[in-house]
Amino acid sequence: MPSNKSVSDAPIVQFTNCRILRGHQLQREDLWVREGKILNPEKLFFDEKGSADVQVDCKDSIITPGFIDVQINGGFGVDFSLATDDFKSGIDLVSQKILSHGVTSFCPTLVTSPPSVYHQVLPQISVRNGGAHGAGILGAHLEGPFISKEKKGAHPEHCLRTFEAGAFQDLLATYGSLDCVRIVTLAPEMRRSSEVIRELTKRGICVSLGHSVANLSQAEEAVQHGATFITHLFNAMLPFHHRDPGIVGLLTSDKIPAGRRVFYGMISDGIHTNPAALRIAHRAHPKGLVLVTDAIAGMGLAPGRHTLGQQVVEIDGLNTYIAGTKTLSGSVATMDTCVRHFQEATGCSVETALEAASLHPAQLLGIERKKGTLNYDSDADFLILNDNLYVQATYIAGKEVWRQDASGM
Repeated sequence: MPSNKSVSDAPIVQFTNCRILRGHQLQREDLWVREGKILNPEKLFFDEKGSADVQVDCKDSIITPGFIDVQINGGFGVDFSLATDDFKSGIDLVSQKILSHGVTSFCPTLVTSPPSVYHQVLPQISVRNGGAHGAGILGAHLEGPFISKEKKGAHPEHCLRTFEAGAFQDLLATYGSLDCVRIVTLAPEMRRSSEVIRELTKRGICVSLGHSVANLSQAEEAVQHGATFITHLFNAMLPFHHRDPGIVGLLTSDKIPAGRRVFYGMISDGIHTNPAALRIAHRAHPKGLVLVTDAIAGMGLAPGRHTLGQQVVEIDGLNTYIAGTKTLSGSVATMDTCVRHFQEATGCSVETALEAASLHPAQLLGIERKKGTLNYDSDADFLILNDNLYVQATYIAGKEVWRQDASGM
């Protein structure tokens, strides 16, 4: 039998005295890590005759996959929808700071902007692995400008666009490039949206429905053409109506193609969605729920005036409004806060709350073999949490990248 060292010289770390989230259950098992991957201990013992080089006592903590935020507009004074000379240092700052919230991967999100902003910003976003420098970048989420004027929310009306004669070519001209784009939010009732959805889906880009006045049949048609996500359910769409439930009706539609799952984002900050609405959505379609922060530049900063793309916003507690109005504009909640609020508001299990911020977004993006789980051979991106779901430490590729200062709890 080969020895441990003949397979790999890399050290093996064994996390002991913990409950790990695997197979939808918290299980009292050890977690084994080598070369940035989750290791199968049976193979290690029986095939390699190997053992741990380092043991970490987790003191009865929970180990969960790292959180994945697919809708975050910025934070800590950085706005991803502003074209600045130091954009790269801004995205680096956010990716570093969100490690303390348990986010190990994210999709920097741009709200509706002029084409010049997309042309300047998108080339500066590159897909990259996480590490001590910060959370990994999975690709950009472009929320608009192909959205409804009636449901624009905090998006600037003068920048909204429709699909004209060129349809997909209009979209390409607006964005400049799709190289680093992972998600596009659009309104499916727009003329020629179906061909745009098909083209984006062909390129492996996730299409999300949002900021829309679509009825249910328009939303179902969009899903049949490849759309798989709903941007911040209930916000910036027609309210549920029993004769035509609109986009919300996708949660229980019988016209979803076989084998396809529709996912939906929810801002579980206690502001954007009433706890009763959270409960309704969760009970109707629990496997599709994806927690998102929709965080803006003001996250992590004191109340006052900040930006969201072309708009000025005011932060008052956890409320964020377009300055001088009562129009909600993103959130200042952190992902770990959203997980705790979701669990408290719905009374769901700890496992369910954690998977809504890890497994489900990974499934949405088709990366669940690598991220969002603690299955063998997946990336060792994980968190150590206490029983109240506060982050104690964050690990990326098996290496500790953030730890709670003992005095800070």
